[in-house]
Amino acid sequence: MTKSKFNTRSITVIGMMSALAFIVFMLEIPAPLMPSFIKLDLSNIISLITAFALGPVEGVVVCLIKNIIHLIFKGYSSTMGVGNLFDFMSSSAFCFTAGMIYKRNKTIKGAMIATIVGSLVFTLISLPLNYFIVYPFYFKLFAKYGGEAGVLSMYQAILPSVKSTIMALLIFNVPFTFAKGLICSALTGVVYKPLSPIIKGTRSLKKREAAAH
Repeated sequence: MTKSKFNTRSITVIGMMSALAFIVFMLEIPAPLMPSFIKLDLSNIISLITAFALGPVEGVVVCLIKNIIHLIFKGYSSTMGVGNLFDFMSSSAFCFTAGMIYKRNKTIKGAMIATIVGSLVFTLISLPLNYFIVYPFYFKLFAKYGGEAGVLSMYQAILPSVKSTIMALLIFNVPFTFAKGLICSALTGVVYKPLSPIIKGTRSLKKREAAAH
């Protein structure tokens, strides 16, 4: 019975966190010093909280459901879901890595190490995904808008010396992705402690125990 209740609660919490992650994912926050098509996505705060509170696999499930809901609402006809695939793979790597490290060392120091390493993995996996899959796909998809040259022109409007896609990714996307990981990590650190008893269900358990006494 206990195990059944635990599973039911976990599924419920994952569903709620996935819905919240989707809402945050839909917010298009302009990214400073980046081309206009790149937004600051903070939905990994939700999946990271889930990974810390319930486990790394649960965090990955939130990343998956968030993107499935996004595909349903936004449709995949224009981009064929490539952006969602990229987000799922990179965000899952981030949350799973951080969640696994924190699971083995549930301390403030452990959380700091987990989020820094997670942010590094997030950044490292994003580079090849962007260079070999995402950007080449968008170059072909939006060929009528100039393809690669059109995308590069958006980077060159900020920094004229950018001459290639890999140069643009290394100068702009890599540090931005790492910074985004650290921002999500820092905000997770702020809200995790007060939220974790609610997510885990330990607050209601303590209340029942206190009432029993």
